[in-house]
Amino acid sequence: MARDQELKERWNLVVEKLSAQFADGETLDLDSIIYLIGVQELGQIHREYKKDHKLDLMHIAICKLLEPYGFYEFDFVDDDGWPHYKVTAQLPHLKAGEQSILMKEAIVNYFVETDYIN
Repeated sequence: MARDQELKERWNLVVEKLSAQFADGETLDLDSIIYLIGVQELGQIHREYKKDHKLDLMHIAICKLLEPYGFYEFDFVDDDGWPHYKVTAQLPHLKAGEQSILMKEAIVNYFVETDYIN
């Protein structure tokens, strides 16, 4: 199967499963899925988050997702349990569509590694 087709099918599976589990049938978008990954990585699932914490959660997710690509490296967990990453390489200058593809690929890989999908 072509790489692009496989990514598309796996991405659709991730969206379908997460939407059914967390969105009462509504279709989650890319940002919503990144947010869910951030909550998962923080591990404080049953908690309300303010707007600035939601952005922090998305940042955690992006760092975690792009860590295997060599852009971030886990650094430490602070006293409040929040993980911190350090930048190890500058992200390449990508067009919006290319950014979306990179993030979708990273998300699919994340959920394959966590056995959420295969």
